[in-house]
Amino acid sequence: MTQPIEDYALIGDLMTSGLVGRDGSIDWLCLPRFDSAACFAKLLGEEENGHWRIARVGAAPDERCTRRAYVDGTLVLESYWETEGGTFKVIDFMPQRDTAPDVVRIVEGLTGESTVRSTLRLRFDYGHVVPWVRRVDGERVAVAGPDSAWFRSEPHVHTWGEHNSTRSEFAVAAGERVAFVLTWHPSHEPRPNPIDPYAALHTSLADWRAWTSQCTYEGPHQEAVIRSLITLKALTYAPTGGIAAAATTSLPEELGGVRNWDYRYCWLRDSTLTLGSLLATGFLDEARAWRAWLLRAVAGDPADLQIMYGIAGERRIPETDLPWLRGYASSAPVRVGNAAVDQLQLDVYGEVIDSLYLARATGLAAEAHAWKLQLALLDFLERNWRRPDEGLWEVRGPRRHFVHSKVMAWVAADRAVRTLEHDPSLPGDIERWRTIRDEVHRDVCENGYDPERKTFTQFYGSAELDAATLLIPRVGFLPPDDPRVVGTVAAVQEELGRSGLVRRYSTEGPSVDGLPGDEGAFLACSFWLADALHLTGREKEARALFERLLAVCNDVGLLAEEYDPVAGRQLGNFPQAFSHVGLVNTALTLARGKAAVAIP
Repeated sequence: MTQPIEDYALIGDLMTSGLVGRDGSIDWLCLPRFDSAACFAKLLGEEENGHWRIARVGAAPDERCTRRAYVDGTLVLESYWETEGGTFKVIDFMPQRDTAPDVVRIVEGLTGESTVRSTLRLRFDYGHVVPWVRRVDGERVAVAGPDSAWFRSEPHVHTWGEHNSTRSEFAVAAGERVAFVLTWHPSHEPRPNPIDPYAALHTSLADWRAWTSQCTYEGPHQEAVIRSLITLKALTYAPTGGIAAAATTSLPEELGGVRNWDYRYCWLRDSTLTLGSLLATGFLDEARAWRAWLLRAVAGDPADLQIMYGIAGERRIPETDLPWLRGYASSAPVRVGNAAVDQLQLDVYGEVIDSLYLARATGLAAEAHAWKLQLALLDFLERNWRRPDEGLWEVRGPRRHFVHSKVMAWVAADRAVRTLEHDPSLPGDIERWRTIRDEVHRDVCENGYDPERKTFTQFYGSAELDAATLLIPRVGFLPPDDPRVVGTVAAVQEELGRSGLVRRYSTEGPSVDGLPGDEGAFLACSFWLADALHLTGREKEARALFERLLAVCNDVGLLAEEYDPVAGRQLGNFPQAFSHVGLVNTALTLARGKAAVAIP
């Protein structure tokens, strides 16, 4: 049975992550990296595609735990179960790794005595390969091709093999604890030293609490903001500082539809907003690491700039389908990789330059080569900003003159001017960039604005709207009180609104993205609407919308990419960094006023 997306919680070790369902099953786990092949792929298929469930003996397939929560300030999950004989909890986490990734699950008796069952089905290569499992000194080791995993439990726990799975059954009384550890390593390498699961729990709690103690945000909804920041940290690939857009691939934007994409990579479009949220909440080390990843990823010929990269900066992300997986809720195909990597999106030049400008303006020490890189990007943009592109939303239809792309070209020129105004010693022709900035501005206002409807449109000559135009006042293209901004906010809210939230663009009729079907309300865009309402003086509406969005969070504070307000279900990849960045930035906007989004 397919669990709702919002029934999942995230665990991770800052190099990869897994999803734990309310039924006690880990249904998604990629090892050793976010973008590696999954060894638990039930999320996108069936039980036989791999999962690991711990629940009370006799629990029905659809039975859920009584309640669950993260330990405050951490990514350690506790799920509580009630049985006829007593109660117990399952503690799930992945300790920050030394040499190998570990998944630790500790069952702790709380009252009375409960009988518990563990069912482990390892399936490597996205649920396609059944490993050979053998017993070694009381433990199990599973091997298939390049993958090897060790499964360890307490010596007294009865464990046996059944139907290509490893099962364990045991009783746990109040005050007793039973630990399981799953450890992955390359099959050609020696087994890593086993960890002490209880010491690892103590260390993990201390590590996360030490990290969250750096947070400087003290405004309303602090708990939701901190949970979003923890989620962003959990999606960070620690060796490089890259932040994955989501932990999953192919969770659908429409149940049963084909809008299923792989988001386990790093998007340049997220860079400015992510950097801003980290800088504004006190996480300077993460901001530096993200900027460093950005500079490494975009280094090279500006003509080769991509919209996304691998978590270590890889450029090749070929897209393929996995036909043996039926897809979440039969939403096929399941895709690995992302063909949008080859698209032309001119907005990314503005986003990169804006990110580096923001870092400099907010006090991060400038990298010696960063300005030279920006000059190269600016030179390319000067020659190419008039071209049509695929736009922010990676449409798979024809290229067009998207308004947001042109606005971000203006941002690139504007930030170049501001940088040179602040530091005239830097090389660069400030008058040249003032001229280009003015030219782009005129072009957008003449060709991307509909004076009859009083709104900016999605692309030149279009009657459609785009929620990305809500960012126009935020980036400083026009002031919030400009009638064109006020009109755009009203039009987007009216025409793209869905039960109070906002879609990215219309999918009705001949859709701009060239795909069939529909999608849900886009949560990041809904946060942008809250920001825009606040900036244009509609503060009461902004706060009401923010409260509405907070209510969309699941029981452990996580957000997917989209939401179906009619069915009341989250949609799209999960958890989504863009959604959580939106939550943090809107909280900052509402807590600190217009200065929170003013250009430094």
